[in-house]
Amino acid sequence: MLRVCMAALVAWVAMGPAIAQDGVDEKVRAAIKSIDPNAKIDAVRPSAVPNLMEVTLGGQVIYVTSDGAHLIQGMLFDIEKRTDLTEMRKADLRRGLLAKAPSSQRIVFKPKGEVKHTVAVYTDIDCGFCRELHKHMEEYNERGIQVEYLMFPRSGPGTDSFRKAVASWCAKDQQAALTKAKNGVDPGNATCVNPIEAQWQLGQQMGVTGTPTIIFPDGNVAPGYVTPDQLEQRLTAAEAAVAAADAAKK
Repeated sequence: MLRVCMAALVAWVAMGPAIAQDGVDEKVRAAIKSIDPNAKIDAVRPSAVPNLMEVTLGGQVIYVTSDGAHLIQGMLFDIEKRTDLTEMRKADLRRGLLAKAPSSQRIVFKPKGEVKHTVAVYTDIDCGFCRELHKHMEEYNERGIQVEYLMFPRSGPGTDSFRKAVASWCAKDQQAALTKAKNGVDPGNATCVNPIEAQWQLGQQMGVTGTPTIIFPDGNVAPGYVTPDQLEQRLTAAEAAVAAADAAKK
């Protein structure tokens, strides 16, 4: 996430008139680059507020005035509709980012019968609440919920948790290895070509800071453990929201 120190922000506002005048998009991009030359700007587009542009960087959303003079970090709320527009945009971004890690790159726990719902969960083998969630895997599956794990060793690359994630992924039976690891059995040091670091980086782009982080089909998230009943209810509501949004686009 772009972090703006006060000194840099004051300097940036002061140089506003000198920012490129070739167009709003160029002004906004130049303004952000003046603070962080390495900022990777994904898109600049009008927000719901006149003369305020929405800027996306990875999975983050900030706002910059169209003259490039001021930056706002925080929630943009539609009072009449009682809607958090910023979170809506973040949810949309998460859906796009999540597509970069297809099911083939996840450790999937599939129901024996019909798959009624599918949910992505960022997990850490050494996380207590992740282990609590995993204890109920059979119940989730019995409800037709397919749980697809993405790995997010919170301690990062080069740590013990990261090693365990890689070893679980590289095991012949990934599901059994991950289950044993979550029960406290060290999975060893197996290595192979794996997506663990890519998933960890993707999680950072999505704003994942803790585990488990459940990502619903509509892009909204729920941090922490949720019961099978709660998960089923949330998935049903999320899928209905996606269907309604898709219908509205037609």
